[in-house]
Amino acid sequence: MSSVNGCNIPAELYYVVEKHVWAKPDGDLVLVGLTDVAQNMAKTVISVSLKGEGKPIKRGKSVATVESGKWVGPVPSPVEGEIVSINTDVAKNPGLINSDPYGEGWIAKVKPLDWEADKALLVTGDEGVEKYQEFLNSEGISCTNE
Repeated sequence: MSSVNGCNIPAELYYVVEKHVWAKPDGDLVLVGLTDVAQNMAKTVISVSLKGEGKPIKRGKSVATVESGKWVGPVPSPVEGEIVSINTDVAKNPGLINSDPYGEGWIAKVKPLDWEADKALLVTGDEGVEKYQEFLNSEGISCTNE
């Protein structure tokens, strides 16, 4: 896992950097979640409202709404498709987004209409880590308490 300004940014994931969301291919589905950066900026997540399973979703539209003491906002989908599964565990225990944003804190599983087209719009690997570094530096964002 790469560390950027104290934030964990796994190189194997796909990112919409400015929106702090990640995508991970999982068979013919794509897992979607918030990044370590997002959970650090939000601080303690207190509520997660999930969209329903079976719902069509456009890229950039919300798969969930997350609320913390500092922030309320959407979790935009990095892909277009259908929400086939939602993580009811994060609705019951929103802190999973804080403690394990890339594991148990995932938000939704989406069956993409065209993963190849969607992933071309995302950044991943060394390029993804580099783009995140540039964005965090330009915005003065850090995940350390300095």
